[in-house]
Amino acid sequence: MKTDILTEKYKLGLGGVAIGTAFAAITDDEAHNILQKAWDLGIRYYDTSPWYGLTKSERRFGKFLQDKDRNDFVFSTKVGRLFKEVPESEVPPTMWKKPLNYDFKHDYTADAIKRSIDDSLERTGLDRIDIVYIHDLSEDQVGDRYPYYLEQAKKGAFKVLSDLRDQGIIKAWGMGVNKIEPILDCIEAADPDICLSATQYSILEHEDAVDRLLPAVKKAGVQLVSGAGYNSGFIAGRDRYNYKDVIPKGMTEKRDRIAKIAKKYDTNIIHAALQFVLAADEFAAIIPGASKPDQVKDNMNGLNAVIPPDFWNELKSEGLIYEKVQTTDYQ
Repeated sequence: MKTDILTEKYKLGLGGVAIGTAFAAITDDEAHNILQKAWDLGIRYYDTSPWYGLTKSERRFGKFLQDKDRNDFVFSTKVGRLFKEVPESEVPPTMWKKPLNYDFKHDYTADAIKRSIDDSLERTGLDRIDIVYIHDLSEDQVGDRYPYYLEQAKKGAFKVLSDLRDQGIIKAWGMGVNKIEPILDCIEAADPDICLSATQYSILEHEDAVDRLLPAVKKAGVQLVSGAGYNSGFIAGRDRYNYKDVIPKGMTEKRDRIAKIAKKYDTNIIHAALQFVLAADEFAAIIPGASKPDQVKDNMNGLNAVIPPDFWNELKSEGLIYEKVQTTDYQ
């Protein structure tokens, strides 16, 4: 039975990419401080994946959360890759700055999904996982094998996760992907509850999602969670866009123009970007990552910021955001 697991109290979460050493080789102590800041500020939704740091992020989240009241937070992780420990010389090249010594393979069969969940429970030390996302079942990750893996998931992952949800072993499941098509394919073939939409919807790039993704999930009664709502740090001024070093043409100018208008309305582009995502009814939560505790604090400030309606109106009038997009409206 499907359920809206992410209620209002969970709308700001903490994502685990940076804690998995995506952008810097942050230490265990630094990761702990980030998690502690999130907890102290009242953040109670935590998302990670065994992929992040080749199991490092998942272990760090688990170590921090083990002594917390399990009913006091929502925890999500991901399936779709299986990991095996290897000598350091055999660790494959990845985006992670300091991963653990593991190799991996994609596998979306029922047996692999069950094993992946068991492995995650063992790594984290938690007694259950609330939300399970099927990770990176998307052409940008598996290339021309997407149709093959999709069929594998239809027979395996989709069915087993629905069964686990119906048995009450997990609370919800869905896709965790960077593209729209896999979410649409999943909705057509199965009954997901919630999907992690990464790089598909941000203040800089959202038109396709407004036209195709949001109507589909609304019709299906599927919640969305935003990953990469800051385009993996580009909105905050980082020299990367959606986890890549190539910046799309014109995007720097667009970001800088929005930032200038935000300043005019006594706000900033980061707070506006966070509020932009949450303004859409379809998004139940946003889960920005953080490589420093101060970033977590600023995200909380952004959640509580009041963005003037005239700011959004000016962005629309200048064609900087889609005219059909939903925005906050404070009276």
